[in-house]
Amino acid sequence: MASDIQMPGPVCLIENTNTQLVVNPEALKILSAITQPVVVVAIVGLYRTGKSYLMNKLAGQKKGFSLGSTVQSHTKGIWMWCVPHPKEANYTLVLLDTEGLGDVEKGDNQNDSWIFALAILLSSTFVYNSMGTINQQAMDQLHLLLSYVTELTDKIRAKSSPDANEVEDSADFVSFFPDFVWTLRDFSLELEVDGQPISADEYLQNSLKLKQGSSSKDNKFNLPRLCIRKFFPKKKCFIFDRPTHRKKLGQLETMHDDELDPEFIQQAADFGSYIFTNSKVKTLSGGILVNGPRLETLVLTYVDTISSGDLPCMENAVLALAQIENSAAVQKAIAHYDQQMGEKVELPTETLQELLDLHMASEKEAIEVFMKNSFKDVDHLFQKELAQKFLSKGVCVGLENLVLTYANAISSGDLPCMENAILASAHIENSTAVQKAVAHYDQQMGSINANINLAISAMNFTSKEQGTSIERQDQEEGCGPAEVPAQLEKRRDDFCKENMKASSDRCSALLKDIFHSLEEEIKQGVYSQPGGYRLLMQTMNELKKKYLQEPRKGIQSEEVLQTYLSSKESVIDAILQTDQSLTEKEKEIEVQRVKAESAEAAAKMLEEMQKKNEQMMEEKEKSYQEHVKQLTEKMEQERAQLMAEQERALALKLKEQALLLKEGFQNESKQLQREIENLKNMKRRKKKKCIIS
Repeated sequence: MASDIQMPGPVCLIENTNTQLVVNPEALKILSAITQPVVVVAIVGLYRTGKSYLMNKLAGQKKGFSLGSTVQSHTKGIWMWCVPHPKEANYTLVLLDTEGLGDVEKGDNQNDSWIFALAILLSSTFVYNSMGTINQQAMDQLHLLLSYVTELTDKIRAKSSPDANEVEDSADFVSFFPDFVWTLRDFSLELEVDGQPISADEYLQNSLKLKQGSSSKDNKFNLPRLCIRKFFPKKKCFIFDRPTHRKKLGQLETMHDDELDPEFIQQAADFGSYIFTNSKVKTLSGGILVNGPRLETLVLTYVDTISSGDLPCMENAVLALAQIENSAAVQKAIAHYDQQMGEKVELPTETLQELLDLHMASEKEAIEVFMKNSFKDVDHLFQKELAQKFLSKGVCVGLENLVLTYANAISSGDLPCMENAILASAHIENSTAVQKAVAHYDQQMGSINANINLAISAMNFTSKEQGTSIERQDQEEGCGPAEVPAQLEKRRDDFCKENMKASSDRCSALLKDIFHSLEEEIKQGVYSQPGGYRLLMQTMNELKKKYLQEPRKGIQSEEVLQTYLSSKESVIDAILQTDQSLTEKEKEIEVQRVKAESAEAAAKMLEEMQKKNEQMMEEKEKSYQEHVKQLTEKMEQERAQLMAEQERALALKLKEQALLLKEGFQNESKQLQREIENLKNMKRRKKKKCIIS
């Protein structure tokens, strides 16, 4: 949602129908379009206490949220109004008006408790609105309403599975509880103590003082006060005079400011200024800023949990949010990688290293995209998925398997064939035998010199008698092709095949063009006469030199050339055998020379594939190190954020402990000391720098 766009009026976010909470899809659609961080202000209080009027003022409107002027509660469920933030152009202000609590027509306090809990869970500033002063009657109302807060450890869980020996304390909640603002309507007392003026905040602080004693009456008095002091990190109080005569309250929407009490106008302005200036962006544990889609996920998660009869849990909500966003982060990273590779790579690449360098640069940027858009990646599952996709994307169709196939082909006396190698490689890559195939390759590569010597001495041995080792392994183990684990794995293969095909197509076209005249001369019998064989060899060498000098043939250059020359062997041999200018001895020597050249070419190809495999292994190591580097940096940032959160929680607890000691509450101070020690221990554990090995 852009800062210059706003909803014309509020919509129901969570409907409360027959004590059932249901999320409104229209409201979710609005949230999903808000890309900015959101400042969420929720107001809760007894019905007919003027909550909706204050929220309309925050929206900059006189009308919007329904104002109830009768003894019935007008607002049902939770209503939402998203407006541009008046002071922060990059934020959106989300106002949540809740139905009045304590409506006798509902007769269901349980429903009130969930409305109250949802307002706390969703907001960054929580406004509690009540009538009159903070006297004993107000405290009795708090005992009814804020008993929901005192039971928050029952109604709301910070962790999904606290340790058996771990009791959730207020530190778990302080990290996500909103700031607390108490608005006192129709306030009639003078703000002074012992004849000295005090502020509204000091009035609230005095009202939250505890009473000495251990009776049930004392506990009832202290419980809501202790809860507010412990759970809400920041507290503020505003007092409001009555805006106009009681009989005119039902006309507030139509009355102009000059018709209202000037003191009330100023008080409402001060309240609005404070909210606009001090209300923070809704933030989750770990410093995660909430935007519209994230708030949408939180709403759905909490309401679904309540509807299922379970307890809302912040950790589960954050993990559900992380699941959605981390999946999207993987897709964003892969899309960025594809875009970069599409822009930078010109197929065919001249060398594998050229392609690897482009891949590495694109992958590094893609990892940065993932890190920027991901959070709470438990056990780094999504980064592992991303890394796996990059490895599977890896610019070459299973080089390990290709080298193995080539080595076996040479050992068996065949010329290496890329098509067969691709088929064999794909078979392995898509089966559960990948690791065994790579291990087999490592063993084979350990005796590469023996394979080359064997290739020279056994040119007539065919692989068909026993099949390649890949085929034998599949037959022995009964491994069939596995399902493609991810779309990108297929895109990996397609990309690599495209690179090879582009190279093969260009090389084939070059050979056709360069050797066209030679083939025509062979057809015309130019070389079918005495001395024709040597002339043929001279011409072929010149044409091969011309072919090799052509630029950007790609990684298939040598193989396509050897395949072409192999296809002409029968013709060349026929010309050799019919050349009457050569003796039988010279012909035999020439045959051996051709065999040796073929073996040498095959060995050279194998050596080149070994080199490519080494490059690939180096690239995988670089990729791994890049993942580790960026992950370490991100974990260090998250650790620093967590340390800052714990510092804030510790400071609040120390402040509260000092206040308890000052007021003479030793037992409560000792209980708080245990929580302080827990926080300190957590800080010591987290101080160790993040190192990933």
